[in-house]
Amino acid sequence: MKSLNKTFKRIITTILIILLLLILIILGIKAKEIYNTNKILKKHIVNSAESAIESKSLSVTTGVQQIMIGSLCNNYDDTLQVLLTMKEAGYNGIELNDFMIQDTSLMVKLMCKFSGMPIGNGGKLDWNLLIEESGLEVISLHTDLSAIEKSPSQVAQKAKSFGTDKVVITGMYRFDYSDINEVENLAKRLNAAGKALSEEGIQLLYHNHNCELQKVSETKTAYDIIIEQTDSRYVNFEFDSYWMADGGANVTALMEKLGSRMILWHINDRGCTASGPYMTPILKENATELGNGNMDLDTLVEIAKENGVEAVIVETHQNWVDNDPIQSFINSYSYLENNF
Repeated sequence: MKSLNKTFKRIITTILIILLLLILIILGIKAKEIYNTNKILKKHIVNSAESAIESKSLSVTTGVQQIMIGSLCNNYDDTLQVLLTMKEAGYNGIELNDFMIQDTSLMVKLMCKFSGMPIGNGGKLDWNLLIEESGLEVISLHTDLSAIEKSPSQVAQKAKSFGTDKVVITGMYRFDYSDINEVENLAKRLNAAGKALSEEGIQLLYHNHNCELQKVSETKTAYDIIIEQTDSRYVNFEFDSYWMADGGANVTALMEKLGSRMILWHINDRGCTASGPYMTPILKENATELGNGNMDLDTLVEIAKENGVEAVIVETHQNWVDNDPIQSFINSYSYLENNF
């Protein structure tokens, strides 16, 4: 019995030590995020005091995806300063994610963190007030299909509370995009969800990544099926050209195929910005500031204009210049200002 008690105590002690280590790791990550946030914000507050960035009135709305600034949104004042800096840089909009404007579990936060998309603690903040004080408009609200299917009215009301009539599906998780039956069923679900939202005065848009390039037949991809089997009255698109380029697709052909159904555009550039000499001739490419990569953005801009795109949204998760998301979206705005 004494031996069992000793073993039990050792197990409990080990578990407590592991839990303590996890807490210390989490606190360390949090402290580092706060330090980096203060450092970045201090730099931009000084810069903005010295010289404001002049902006032109663009023919389309320009915005930043909320995920890009997630690591900086740890309290109200810091978040408002980030949004004001975004407005000062020339952007007039932001795209929100529902899991970032409401309280989110620690598990989701850690998953986002380790996948390169830290979301900070913005879910505890009053985003309606933040948007109002910043002067930015909300371009759209990202959510997931199951939330719409569960309560289209609730999703619609949340979008309307931010003054937007656009809700975006960000793609499906744990989903087989190589199975034509699954993809055709997805198109039906999108049509039903879009119809339900349309009755609430909300447009449904589908946002691609690269998984939609999976072949479902000899001649068609999942994205072809989604485009062809969704009803334009109920389902349209937020096109992400970066992920399609990453998947090796003919991006210009896809944008031309979407035509007026391309309502919003997620724009990134793609390249390697590290200086040489290089250990290997094969470099790792990643998203980068607009105009610094190798994508033919000028041609894509012309197609987007012909399609009548309503808003252009910058989004990168990492690989920022100077490891600074604010400097990254400021640099990218120069391209937008010169090309729209």
